[in-house]
Amino acid sequence: MRIIKVEIHNWRSIRDVVITFEDLMVLIGQNNHGKSNILSALLFFFGEISLDPLDFHATLDELFVEVEFADLDESDAKTFKKYLTTSNGMKVRKKATKESGASHHGYIEIPEEEWLQEENISSFTKRETAEQLSLASYLPDAGRITKEIFKDAQEQYIKEHKNELSFNYQLEAGPFLGAKNVAKGIFGHIYFVPSVKKVSDELSAKGKSVFSELYARVINKMSQTNEGFKDARSRIATLIRILNKTNEDGTENPDRPPELNAFEESLQKELDNWDTTIDVEITPPDLDDIFKVGTTVWVDDGIRTDITRKGQGLQRAMIFALVRSLAIITRKEREAEIAEGGPIGAPLRKASKSTYFILEEPELYLHPQAQRELYESLLELSKGENQVVLCTHSSSFLNLDHYRSICVIRKNSLEEGTTVLQFTGDLFPEAEDKRAFNMTYWINPDRGELFFARKVLLVEGATEKTIIPFLANKLGFFRHDYTVIDCGSKGSIPSYLQVLNKFKIPYVAIYDQDHQAGKTSDDIAVANKASQRIESAIDTSIGQSIVLINDIEEEVGLTDGNPKNKPYLALSHVKAEEFIIHPSFDLKIKEIYA
Repeated sequence: MRIIKVEIHNWRSIRDVVITFEDLMVLIGQNNHGKSNILSALLFFFGEISLDPLDFHATLDELFVEVEFADLDESDAKTFKKYLTTSNGMKVRKKATKESGASHHGYIEIPEEEWLQEENISSFTKRETAEQLSLASYLPDAGRITKEIFKDAQEQYIKEHKNELSFNYQLEAGPFLGAKNVAKGIFGHIYFVPSVKKVSDELSAKGKSVFSELYARVINKMSQTNEGFKDARSRIATLIRILNKTNEDGTENPDRPPELNAFEESLQKELDNWDTTIDVEITPPDLDDIFKVGTTVWVDDGIRTDITRKGQGLQRAMIFALVRSLAIITRKEREAEIAEGGPIGAPLRKASKSTYFILEEPELYLHPQAQRELYESLLELSKGENQVVLCTHSSSFLNLDHYRSICVIRKNSLEEGTTVLQFTGDLFPEAEDKRAFNMTYWINPDRGELFFARKVLLVEGATEKTIIPFLANKLGFFRHDYTVIDCGSKGSIPSYLQVLNKFKIPYVAIYDQDHQAGKTSDDIAVANKASQRIESAIDTSIGQSIVLINDIEEEVGLTDGNPKNKPYLALSHVKAEEFIIHPSFDLKIKEIYA
């Protein structure tokens, strides 16, 4: 099963957010806007972290994290059948108050007919009453109708007539699955890699770590197939039997070493006054655990040392290599299990086999090329039964081909708290717009930076991208959290506006009027048409336009018509001591950076 929606209420900086989930989720935004709080809310839901009084938003005393799942497999559907919807989904809320702590509760589909509601069973168990109901054929012909019998009849009737019935979907009053505490891991396996983590912790063969999980699977497979391993297990079992006072059948063990008997007698003598009998019994150790003791990972990159002595980049890469390896092994095991139909007589598993990888700032210590390679790996990892959720400050983890995975996290004010911006519809309804946008990507691969900006400045080309920030800095208006995007041409600006509009990112579109002296009426008509496309695409609630008369060169008084090296020539011109910015262009710069 997989997550399709998460709702968070009153958790830390979050007042209320709803996030639509993809198999890969990329949470982005500026520092201290709430990305890590979304990750921690998920960890709270899955039982990976405990509740703290500081987790409640502001002065409020109740919170919840609600997760909606879809695509439950056959085993999950059996485990959670009470909560299964007609669309093969399930929704669960983990709520908490400062007084009573936290508990899970599921949503259930309750039929509108009273005689199909479990809480009303006692009103319909009399045979004369029950036989008047539509489910009468599902009841035994004779004998007393107990609550259990009637409940089974309800379930059968609902199952076979689901498409004919009307349901109310509501949160159950009682605890999830009727248990006070939900077993950790029941919704699947969680692997969390925080932004700061010692690789030695992740490479420990003991406790809960990705390496421990991988290594345990290797040991388990060895114990089943390796003859030497099986022989070692047998020898250890034989040794343990020799050490104990009695055999497995309760008879005295004549082969027990006398040293152990003497040791027991010595202890018993010292405790004579307590009227006790001492028996030192040796418990067989778990052979798998024996092989975990003292396990160390060494890396030879010219100098052989343990991994903790290597650079942070290599240590970080090792952690993600473990994550990817675990995903590959898990997928192969799952495919084999499906192919074999599962072991005969295997008990129903009580926990989902879905796996969720939650990663905080995976770009740390990795150079840009390694970041892009990691993104591709995580994209591949998110396929199948795995979901990947990461928060990042790097545009290397953004790809407009997977724009539905992008979730912009923003905190506009302390009162409003953390908000999210997503777009899950069709980003480019027109194929031509998508082609134009993708073309500018290859020219300007830094376009992903626009998702992190407080405001985006869209310009036609490299000259504007060079001159406008330079003059803003010179005039004292410049801001680092405003990003300038070179759109490649005037005709490409509307494509960028579509993206910014749908993700609600503030912007200014800066373009040339293109009414230069010497242009024909046809040229001016074409320019006006391009300008009108831009103006029509602007959402005035989040953006505006600034029109240059007639282009950036005229605005700064550059009369040299040399078409070559325009950014360099324009920058040299405005850096000259004698350059004086025209008051009208001064106002435009000020408005752009307002």
